[in-house]
Amino acid sequence: MPKPTKGPRLGGSPSHERIILANLATQLFQHGKITTTVTRAKRVQPLAEHLITKARRGGLHEIRVVGKVVKDKGVLDHLFREVGPTLAGRDGGYTRITKTGTRKGDGAPMAIIEILTEPVEATKKAAPKKAEPAKAPAAKPKVADEVVEPEDVAEDAEEADEVEGSEDETADEAKDEAES
Repeated sequence: MPKPTKGPRLGGSPSHERIILANLATQLFQHGKITTTVTRAKRVQPLAEHLITKARRGGLHEIRVVGKVVKDKGVLDHLFREVGPTLAGRDGGYTRITKTGTRKGDGAPMAIIEILTEPVEATKKAAPKKAEPAKAPAAKPKVADEVVEPEDVAEDAEEADEVEGSEDETADEAKDEAES
């Protein structure tokens, strides 16, 4: 059970409040959503989320713990066989409260509390930055096996100029043809 709040209770006594919350949770699991007052919806939400977490885990102990609150065996079976596995991909936040307006008779604020069934959207959380590995000291450049003579470098440069010149000539010829 959730921690009791200070102030007036949802019934006359603490035991009556526990019964009201247990009935609201049972009806929520049975129907998937219920319409109730905002106060009751806010009070049953932590209890329902706690019970759904137990249903996700499964196991005999969890069935017995939840069975103390949810007395209807059909609803208990539905909770453990369908609701729990359906919400296995969620990390909490199994229910949603939507305010709907006021009740006609006494003007009490009303709300719908429902179990979320839509799949969880894959949000792109910022991945924690990993510490960059320490940089190794710069390695000395490897010595080439072949010694390059300055004469060879000059010859390579002249060959490169000849190739570039031939490209320039073909480009000029293409321009002349396009102009005529």
